[in-house]
Amino acid sequence: MKNTLTNYEIAHELLQDENAAWTRAGAFALADYFESIEMETNEELELDVVAIRCDFSEYSSLEDWAVDYFSDSKQASDAMGLELDMDGETWISDEGEIRDAIRSYIQDNGQLVEFDGGIIVSSF
Repeated sequence: MKNTLTNYEIAHELLQDENAAWTRAGAFALADYFESIEMETNEELELDVVAIRCDFSEYSSLEDWAVDYFSDSKQASDAMGLELDMDGETWISDEGEIRDAIRSYIQDNGQLVEFDGGIIVSSF
């Protein structure tokens, strides 16, 4: 027996996970993301909040993800082909170029969900 969940019910279940730190906007963005996957693949997904918590992380910005993901600015510069100074979050290159490079890097290596107020990135 299956129970089909609405977008609101999916977000509610994600927010009820006490070990996750989803914002309300992030939970709804994830719900939209999973619903879009179902529509694209025409396959029903099973909601597993523990797996989602383990496979995805929420950040307030692309830059915050880059600072967290890369241990130093040289590693980030090499990976994205940009001149960056991650210490103190000083960005030497054009901010738009940096965001585009970070976005491309994530999309090339995992999944990126962007929403008003932040991003959600899959583990890779």
